[in-house]
Amino acid sequence: MSTGPISDHALLSDCRSAALVTSGGSVDWLCFPRFDSPAIFARLLDDDAGHWSIRPARPAEVTRRYLDDSLVLETTFRCPDGTVVLLDALALGARERGHSLGVSSPGVLLREATCVEGNVPLEMVYAPRPEFGLVHPLMEPVRGGLVARGGAHVLTLSAPLDLRMGDSTARAEVTLRAGQRLSLALQASWGWAAEPACWSPWRVHRRIKDTVAGWRSWSRLHTGYRGPWQEEVGQSGRVLRALTFSPTGAIVAAATTSLPEDVGGERNWDYRYTWIRDTSFTLQALATAACEAEETAFFAFLARASATQLERGMDLQIMYGVGGERDLSERLLPHLTGWRGSAPVRVGNDAWRQRQIDVYGELLDAAHQLYGDLDGDTLRGRGRLDPLTRSFLVGVAETAARRWQEPDQSLWEVRGPSRHYLHSKLMCWVALDRAVALAPVLGATGRVADWSRVRERIREAILTQGWNERAGAFTQAFGTEDLDASALVMPLVGFLPGDDPRVRATVGAVATRLTDARGLVHRYHSTDGLPGGEGTFLLCTFWLAHALALTGQGTAARKVFETAASYANDVGLLAEEVDSATGEPIGNFPQAFSHIGLINAARAIRDGGG
Repeated sequence: MSTGPISDHALLSDCRSAALVTSGGSVDWLCFPRFDSPAIFARLLDDDAGHWSIRPARPAEVTRRYLDDSLVLETTFRCPDGTVVLLDALALGARERGHSLGVSSPGVLLREATCVEGNVPLEMVYAPRPEFGLVHPLMEPVRGGLVARGGAHVLTLSAPLDLRMGDSTARAEVTLRAGQRLSLALQASWGWAAEPACWSPWRVHRRIKDTVAGWRSWSRLHTGYRGPWQEEVGQSGRVLRALTFSPTGAIVAAATTSLPEDVGGERNWDYRYTWIRDTSFTLQALATAACEAEETAFFAFLARASATQLERGMDLQIMYGVGGERDLSERLLPHLTGWRGSAPVRVGNDAWRQRQIDVYGELLDAAHQLYGDLDGDTLRGRGRLDPLTRSFLVGVAETAARRWQEPDQSLWEVRGPSRHYLHSKLMCWVALDRAVALAPVLGATGRVADWSRVRERIREAILTQGWNERAGAFTQAFGTEDLDASALVMPLVGFLPGDDPRVRATVGAVATRLTDARGLVHRYHSTDGLPGGEGTFLLCTFWLAHALALTGQGTAARKVFETAASYANDVGLLAEEVDSATGEPIGNFPQAFSHIGLINAARAIRDGGG
């Protein structure tokens, strides 16, 4: 089984797909041509599911970093007789710059090893296993490399090496001396398409440099945040861009599937999709660490993907594929053992079938962030709010007004009975509150009175049924004493001010009763219909820092923030959770919501003078 730490991986992205590379120079995860495509390398989930490693044949001291303001990975191996530097990147389109990243990415993994001193013998093992390890391709040498055929893809490896092939694996050894470099590339094409020619070493070298320039051009456009943790905010912004599917603007929740919430357990989900739940907080983070172009693209994708559902009387779906797909049916991959035996491995996510009424508030809050200062029909740089989008947003508000009293599965996608979750009611209040503010823009001023009345009914229900005297806090669901970290969102969305005694009491209750010995926050302690446990959530910990800042507790907010941020790995990537017993990052990786929480909390602490 695969046992290496999740945090040992670094992310590569071409803004269409993703790869993960270990500190030892092994690509253990690669999906082409989309984030949610079947993996070509999946050793992350099973030792026999494919990898591509390049490493010294001798013991080495290893350090790594991203080249400044980019997602091109530099790994340095210092051996007794020499030093070699390995660069890894997913190629961006030629001369793509700024907001165009990913528009024409060719689907090519680039790797280049350069000896900078002495001499270093290198070993290369190339073991592609398409379709999550089901396919063991046939290999054939060609001029400049080899071709692997099997399944739906043809894989072309550009490698100016003497390759030994056997058992669907190619191996090679080469010694580099000071000044020499080895340039390699992997292309994936459809089995029925013309096979691409191997790339020359010069072309690989040039495209790595071009990809560095592309990422740096994007980073230069996104330097608006000034304040504490500026480097972490900047890196988190790049991670969000890296998790963006450029053709549609969709942002995936993570680059992986089935990395567990409970080591050895079955809480293993596919996160290579886009959730409406994440919308408003994502736009806040993009407004801080990115810019209007990313905000608008993401919102436009969600509006397109969810169009027509409300008109047909359906629930608004909670998540979509990166192309806008709605059917994300879940299936198991029983041939994979899972990371550290955490099975089953899942592809797809049946949460798409769930009812979550918080999504209406997420969408309207996002719309308010984008269009709340609209004057007439045009917003600075954002164009017109078209009639179809206006009609859709009015429908979202009307649905929230009609369904707010219904039970659901909550934002945590509980796989047990539906309940009246506080956070879901809260976000229905947000939906009506933002709809009232947007009414002139939506051409819906005639609905303001009705929307305002329902908004006040929701508010009254939350204040009377969501608050629990025995718990001394707002709780997870109406009529329960169980705490839930999502109650921290109340001041974040403006339902109550930070100085409200009930808000301060709730923040204090979460800080004392949902926080582990490391200072990290659990989502809840109540049962959720699933076996096993889970770790603490970095997003929830950043929510606590954010809420502390809003309640005027800047010193405590800073401490909580720095605790959560300390669980980033050596290249600044955050997982979803942290194992309370071991302190090891777990869950899908890297996790967009963790980075979103970091950005938004950093801004709140800065603005609060923390």
